[in-house]
Amino acid sequence: MAQLLGNLRRRAYEPGPCDSEKDLIEIQIPPWEARLNEAIESKRARLLYESRKRGMLENCIILSLFAKQYLHTLSEAQLHTYDRLINEPSNDWDIYYWATETKPTPKEYCSDVMELLKEYTKNRNMEQRLRQPDLEYLFESKD
Repeated sequence: MAQLLGNLRRRAYEPGPCDSEKDLIEIQIPPWEARLNEAIESKRARLLYESRKRGMLENCIILSLFAKQYLHTLSEAQLHTYDRLINEPSNDWDIYYWATETKPTPKEYCSDVMELLKEYTKNRNMEQRLRQPDLEYLFESKD
């Protein structure tokens, strides 16, 4: 029985020569659409959430810390650019590679916001960036 289960597990991860892979399903991701008429504070709150909830830990950390530092200072046009940057590409690894300059950023994503993200990702101050920021800063007085 253990040998049978071991074979099943292996087949699940290693398709054999007889596996047609016809049972694989391609999931269609709906295209990104700009949210017109969204209030700027609602957009900032949504982008903060979306910066924290990514498909991979590396981007969760980079984007949530970037959002903490910069979202409140970005103009409405820059917020739109950031929204497009983090939500239009269907692969989080692309965003990571562009931000770390491992791969060149496609022209359609080159912007002042992308340059700001690249510079932030360089971590010139050598801060420890091991986890997402706590959310208490959202409730601190801005006096």
